[in-house]
Amino acid sequence: MPRRALALCLALAACAAPPPPATGYRDGAALISSSAAFDPARFVDVWHVAAAYGDEARCGPLAETWAPTGPGRYRVTGTACGPSGARALATDAVVTGPGRITRDEAGGPAELWVLWVDADYRVAVIGTPSGRFGRVLSRTPEVRPDLMQAARDVLKFNGYDPAGLQPI
Repeated sequence: MPRRALALCLALAACAAPPPPATGYRDGAALISSSAAFDPARFVDVWHVAAAYGDEARCGPLAETWAPTGPGRYRVTGTACGPSGARALATDAVVTGPGRITRDEAGGPAELWVLWVDADYRVAVIGTPSGRFGRVLSRTPEVRPDLMQAARDVLKFNGYDPAGLQPI
């Protein structure tokens, strides 16, 4: 009887749908989690984009200032990478859950997940479940090597390919 059950399980497993294909810069079959310990008040101030996926690296230094506009709400200003280079950024963002922030972007609202922030809020890793977006943010333009390695490890844990991360 146990052999029959094993054969049935194997047959059913063969009929299962394949895992979803990779989307963006992240393996869609990998689990992803936002930081439950995220403190929105400590996220306020300037963040430099230290590394990112995609072609943001071609735009040179990018930075965002997260200014509070109310409980769990921000006005985000700074620079972003556009089709013809760096451009001004001005958008609103709201905390929608633990470590989850929705902000207005050109294509509509985007849900950014704070995957990790170090204990002193010097470095943060943000991404999207779809994998369309992933970044390492830092309070300073340069990131300590141990904190950058921790950021890479967090990205890998959440299904991103660390090899695709480009320093800015």
